This record gives sequence, structure tokens and C-alpha cells, in this order.
Amino acid sequence: MLVNTHKQILLTFLFFLGIGNAKAQEWTLLQSLDTAMQHNRTLLISQNLSNAAVLKNQEAKSHLLPKVMAIADYKYFTQLPYQILPQEAFGGPSGVYRAIQFGVPHTIMGNLNLRMPIYDPQIMAGIQVSESYQQLIDLQRVRTEEQVYLEVSNLYYNAQISKNKLAFLQANQVNGEKLERNVRLLFEQKLASRTDLDKVILQNQQLVSQIIQLESQYQTILQQLKLVIGLPLQEEMDVVTEVQFEESELPDAGLTSDYRIQELREKVLAEELKGLKKSRIPSLNLVANYGTTGFGYRGAPESFLDFYSQSFIGAQVNFPIFNGTITSKKIRQKELELENAALQKSLVGDQLQVQYQAALLQQNTAKKQIETTQAQIDLAASIYAKSILIQREGLATLTDILLADQSLRTAQQSYLDAMVDYLKATLEIKKLSATLLN
Repeated sequence: MLVNTHKQILLTFLFFLGIGNAKAQEWTLLQSLDTAMQHNRTLLISQNLSNAAVLKNQEAKSHLLPKVMAIADYKYFTQLPYQILPQEAFGGPSGVYRAIQFGVPHTIMGNLNLRMPIYDPQIMAGIQVSESYQQLIDLQRVRTEEQVYLEVSNLYYNAQISKNKLAFLQANQVNGEKLERNVRLLFEQKLASRTDLDKVILQNQQLVSQIIQLESQYQTILQQLKLVIGLPLQEEMDVVTEVQFEESELPDAGLTSDYRIQELREKVLAEELKGLKKSRIPSLNLVANYGTTGFGYRGAPESFLDFYSQSFIGAQVNFPIFNGTITSKKIRQKELELENAALQKSLVGDQLQVQYQAALLQQNTAKKQIETTQAQIDLAASIYAKSILIQREGLATLTDILLADQSLRTAQQSYLDAMVDYLKATLEIKKLSATLLN
């Protein structure tokens, strides 16, 4: 009696839990993916990095624009500076000098300086590097989109598999309750032992425990799915029960985002190496200045503050001669990095081919397994139903029925496992053929 009471409590809990899920909105995989592409926080971070890379490229190009600097300076000399003047300039003897203190206490200067590169190979190299870096960040954003797509899809498929498994368990529970009623009736008629009845009761209790555990796992997966999608965790949601299997022509292995990222990393390193080598080339800049200088004096016999203008325009050449072999060491380091990048790109390309062939094999195997296990489920269900009928007539033992029930559950689990393998292989093929986001 106590066992039946606990059972009724658990069934009531599951009933109300099922009502809560029934009220939740069913989300399709496409709806989940579209929402994730808009609200996933990892994607938003990636988009901000992409925007920052655009600004970085604009910053590099800004080095080609003129630079104008305004400079103001005021000095008050508490002691006027000395100058050494030759006496010969004032009619004195040759080779004789005298320190003379002259000037005014107040000096005011204001200048506008202009500097504009005419030819600077390092600036041009920096622009090329920043453009390639921007492309690299854009590709990394695409890879992030692919990762979000895979994560949402895997979580959604896991939720669907859990929901289908829950449906199998609930159907098995109905069968188990029917079996329990039959065995209890036989027990009351002295045609079955108490041990047989206890076995059936224990099996049904185990089913209830599995259903409760699976329902908890299902809710956990939904919480993880909402987190990735970007939905509030308190919002109710559900997934569509029916799993859609895509039947389409198998695409060829393509240039995945991982491989293209390796290509761009190699390109960035090559341009950085080119920039280092160009740092040995002279640079030419246009320089110009316009300003005024004021001299002031307060005192007897006359105070004054006079300003005198000055301006010039010219060119400046910077020619690096020797910097302690720093540049040559940096060049050698960059050459080694470039060599490693080429090896890494080759390795990634070979790995992609191996992974693509493995995914094709896994998908084909899983597809055949789905067909086989579906037939096994139908056969096991038929055997179980016939065993129940035969058992009512006293021609089958309880052991036969339990074995038939176990065969049905094994076939159901194999079917679900094959579904998981097929769905994962399909996603992997899409990823390795660069068609995941199409």
C-alpha cells in the first residue's frame, strides 16, 4: 500500500510537470538559431571586435594625413642667460671672449607645426597589415557564428532526443502498468507468485525514477539552450518533438573558416615581415612651421611687449643606419613564425580531409542503423504485445515478458543513439564543407 501511495505521488508530480511543459512555447531549430544570431553574447563580443578592427584599419590610414600641432610657451627668466661673445666683433683684440648677460625677462612663443609623410614604407606596410588583420577578425567572427550554430543545434538535438526518450519511457510505463494489473490479477487467482508481482512493481518504480531523472535532464538542457540563444532563463520554452532528417546531396569538402583563418594568419605574418624589411628604407616627410615670439620687459625707462613672426617650410629625411642588429633579429624571428604558419596551414588542411571522410562514414553508418533499429523497435513491440496475450492464457512466463520488454527498451535506446550519431555527423559535414551557415 505504501508503494502504491508513493507511486501516485510521483505520477501526480509528473502530471503537473507535463502541464507546465504543455504551456511552454515550442521553438523550432530555425527560430532558435535566428534568435541566437541576434542575442548570443559571444557573438556580440565578436561583432565588437570586428568593429574595433575596422577602426584599427582607419587608424593606420590616418597616419598618412597631415599632423598639426599647436605649441605655446611662456618663460620668465629670474636670471637672464649668458652668451660668450668675441671681443673682436666690437673692435677688441682677436681671440678674447667675454660673457655677456642679455635678453628680456619675459618670453612668449606660439607655433603651429605641420608634419605630413610624403613617403613612409612602414606606414604603408602597417596599413596592409591592418587590412589583413581586419579580414582575419571578420573570419574569426564567422567561426564564432559557426560555433554558436553548432552549440545551439547540438543542444536542440539533445533536447529532442531527451524528449523522444521520455516518450518511449512513458509508453513503456503504460505497458508496465498493464502488465502489473495482469500479474496482480493472476496473483489474486493464485496463478502467479508474490515474487513475480514484486518484480513487475520494481520495474515500474524504476521506470518512474528514470522518467523523473530524464525530465530533470531535459529541463537542464533547455536552460543551457536558453543561455546560448540569449533568452531570459525564466522564460518558458519547449522544443519540437519530431526530429527532422535532412536528405540532400552530400557537399564536397570546402575551405572551412579554420583553414581560411590559417591562410590569413600566414598572410598577416608575411606582411609584417615585409614591413620589417622596409623599415631599413628612408622615409620622407614634409614639415612646416608658423609662429610668433614675444619679448617683454617691465621696468625703467620703458616697458614693452613686442611680437615677431617666423615661418618655414621644408622636407625631412630619416635614414636608419644602424640600430644594433635589432631589425635583423626581428626579421629572423618573423621568418620562423611564417614557416610555422605554413606548416600549421598544411596540417589543418590534412586534418579537415580526414575529419570529412570520418563524418561521411559516421553519417552513412548511422543512417543504416536508424533503419535497422526502427525495424527492431516494431518487431520488439510486436513480440512484447504477443507475449502479454500469451501470458494471459498461461502459455508464457513472466521472465519471457520481461525479456521482451528489455529487448524493446534496448531497441529504443539503439534507435536514439543512432539518431544522435546521424545528427552530429550531419552537422560535422556541413561544417567541414563550409555550408553550415548557408
